[in-house]
Amino acid sequence: MKRIMFVCLGNICRSPMAEFIFKDMVKKAGLENEFIISSCATSTDEIIGGIGNPVYPPARRELEKHGISCADKRAVQLKWADYDNYDLFIGMDSSNIRNMHLILKGDKKDKIRRLMDYTPRRGDVADPYFTDRFDIAYRDIYEGCEGLFKALTKQNRKWYNSEE
Repeated sequence: MKRIMFVCLGNICRSPMAEFIFKDMVKKAGLENEFIISSCATSTDEIIGGIGNPVYPPARRELEKHGISCADKRAVQLKWADYDNYDLFIGMDSSNIRNMHLILKGDKKDKIRRLMDYTPRRGDVADPYFTDRFDIAYRDIYEGCEGLFKALTKQNRKWYNSEE
């Protein structure tokens, strides 16, 4: 069982998009019993009174355009205790990576990665909350998830089969 946590600033756009895109890929490959896939925020901006906001409507609509549902998803914040519960933490941008290192008190087991590093383009996934380009965010996230999926399955059986 591989446990993957996608991370962005507020957990209402990019990381839930990645969570549900990746879940869709895993399901289509018939591997849903081999993965635990979640997403979270580095900030509490979208968590009010302990209750997270739902996925931002334009992000939800972009997923729906591709036949992917994110129903009932609400923002949650990354916590230090999550480090031992997940195999990989996949950040959407360099700022997320810095904040993940702070929240998780470092990365002694090399679990923190950036999503676009699984693509030939590398770099950050621009935040569509600010750019209003949910189509571009979807494209980048899909490409990153596709690269991650390949890295974790048959193209890299050694990592995929290792148990830490």
